[in-house]
Amino acid sequence: MEFSSFNFEPSLQDGLNAMGYEKPTPIQEKAIPVIMDNKDLIACAQTGTGKTAAFILPILNKISKSGVSNLNTLILAPTRELAIQIDQQIQGFAYFLGISSIPIYGGGDGIVWEQQKKALELGADIVVATPGRLIALLAGGKMDLSSLQHLILDEADRMMDMGFSDDILKIVNYLPKNRQTILFSATMPTKIRQFSMNFLNKPVEISIALGKTAEGVTQSMYSVYDTQKEELVKNILSQKEYEAVIIFASTKEKVKSLFKVLRKQFDVEAFHSDLEQVEREKIMAAFKNRAVKILVGTDIISRGIDVVGIELIINYDTPSDPEDYVHRVGRTARADKEGEAITFVNPKDQHKFVRIEKLIGMQVTQNPLPEGMEAGPTYTGDSKKEGGNFKSGNKSNFKKREGDKPKNKPQHAYQNKNPRPASSNTTSESPQPAKPSSKSEGKFGARKNVIDPE
Repeated sequence: MEFSSFNFEPSLQDGLNAMGYEKPTPIQEKAIPVIMDNKDLIACAQTGTGKTAAFILPILNKISKSGVSNLNTLILAPTRELAIQIDQQIQGFAYFLGISSIPIYGGGDGIVWEQQKKALELGADIVVATPGRLIALLAGGKMDLSSLQHLILDEADRMMDMGFSDDILKIVNYLPKNRQTILFSATMPTKIRQFSMNFLNKPVEISIALGKTAEGVTQSMYSVYDTQKEELVKNILSQKEYEAVIIFASTKEKVKSLFKVLRKQFDVEAFHSDLEQVEREKIMAAFKNRAVKILVGTDIISRGIDVVGIELIINYDTPSDPEDYVHRVGRTARADKEGEAITFVNPKDQHKFVRIEKLIGMQVTQNPLPEGMEAGPTYTGDSKKEGGNFKSGNKSNFKKREGDKPKNKPQHAYQNKNPRPASSNTTSESPQPAKPSSKSEGKFGARKNVIDPE
């Protein structure tokens, strides 16, 4: 199937052609006809499957076909990063259409707030908003929603996890009853389905690869003590000149601490909630442009960013929620590309990793620790599974990345086809670390609560 099969308006199809879009992804193929048919929709699809385009394209087609310019569509997103990303995608798809959009989110300075209010006064066809900021606008009488025809909730599960359920219901009360409502979620627990029944009308349900990671991701793990993590992450990053890496830590305090350690040796930036919005946007832009090669962050960047070509994801801490693992890993191997995901598992987090393996339906390969490191803890995993009960050790170094390995395949992680292997005795030359950085503060300015290196 090709995009031309949807019979989009010529100007929208021209935009798709210019951007090189030819064939829809599975979620696009299933969701677009439902939305074009004006039916309410609950769609469940993992991150990186093209779900944003799945709801943007049919909405743009409807607006273009109507020829009417007023507030047509409201899109709710859990974070400012996701709101900005959706707005950017709308601008790209609508390049030839003359359809306007604006992101509305909190956390900016007074100038950003004034720009948002002015844009609303001038009018926009599509508003992409975070619930909290939108509530403030509605309470102040700054928005006229009488012409609204579409409500879209993106990452609905994340919004509920962040406590936005009441805000969403308040927003719905401001909207016309006669509208189309579309809900996209990466997971579909019972609470999401029950919650959606408060404002959806006989929705069509679509589910694509629930709880699965992308096929192009090579996944592996290390059984380690917390005291070994810093040395191990530096060893991994020294293996090659990475162009795009994201390291996930469980708290902003750990992000700051790890950033302080890594900045002495690598081109790295920290991304967390203590940063001002302007600084976060600068860091993300630099990462997309490859001016920054490594991001250390919390789950604030596990959803809502769309950066092509991320080579490596490192879970410095095992995610508490198995579904968060899917979102983190979903930052790589996007758009049918390949990538690698590595998870550090300490003794207290082993039960979490067992739950992750059950969710993704596979046994993740355990890597031996590099030569010279003390042996890590025994990882037993699910004792009922074959090969799940053995020790990690220090008998092996990382495989050298060049040589007879298949092109473009991740090099230091074993493939996931086989049961977790025991340590091997292969060795390689010690990798040369990157040149130490001399910077004394982040290139995008000072950070709140960040202790500068001495």
